[in-house]
Amino acid sequence: MQLMERVTASTDTEALVVAEGLTKVIGSNGTSTTILDGVSFSIPAQSLFAINGPSGSGKSTLLNILTGIDRPTAGRVVFGGQEIRAMSENQLARWRGHNVGIVFQFFQLLPTLTALENVSLALELGAAIPKRERGRRAHACLERVGMANYANRMPSQLSGGQQQRVAIARALANDPPVLVADEPTGNLDSRTAHQIFDLMHELTEQGKSVLYVTHDRELAARATNRVNLRDGKVVRQ
Repeated sequence: MQLMERVTASTDTEALVVAEGLTKVIGSNGTSTTILDGVSFSIPAQSLFAINGPSGSGKSTLLNILTGIDRPTAGRVVFGGQEIRAMSENQLARWRGHNVGIVFQFFQLLPTLTALENVSLALELGAAIPKRERGRRAHACLERVGMANYANRMPSQLSGGQQQRVAIARALANDPPVLVADEPTGNLDSRTAHQIFDLMHELTEQGKSVLYVTHDRELAARATNRVNLRDGKVVRQ
């Protein structure tokens, strides 16, 4: 597999991601803290996969390692058949741009840009879609998440749920096969949270793989697959 290829798996049940013995230790001045301790599991392709656990269990650190944003102290991640630890930082950045769309808990929309412009900016930065098609693509992404009628609204004119939908549209802009979300419903009311979850589930039915972190046991239980963390260790998969 070349570095710029998109990750693929031949069947719904084939592992998209394999994590083996992931350990993360941080520290200085002679002291150290173990964030992850020998974490191993696999993620099937085209699944809605939850990383669940209480605050401080290592969820976000694990998500960052799985996507190459952070590197483990020990262990490895095989993502789409490729061991990502072997890549340089520049290679990882290009690989993420082609394969992973990221959704943040606090939306991270640029406040001076409209919803459409926020999505369009992702297309310009990613450069995966030809320039002549980017306007149509941005509109299509907003329509996909039910936000086409709000294309010219500023983030301040949108509710939390609407902003998160725009954030998902932005993550989908360059058509990555994998969507990752760190507490995507953490700042939403329960009704809106379930609507966002339903949207993520629909994306898996359309062929995407969705990996999300949540401390909410109810939302984690709705995943097709999940791993539960406590104190940096897997307690259940």
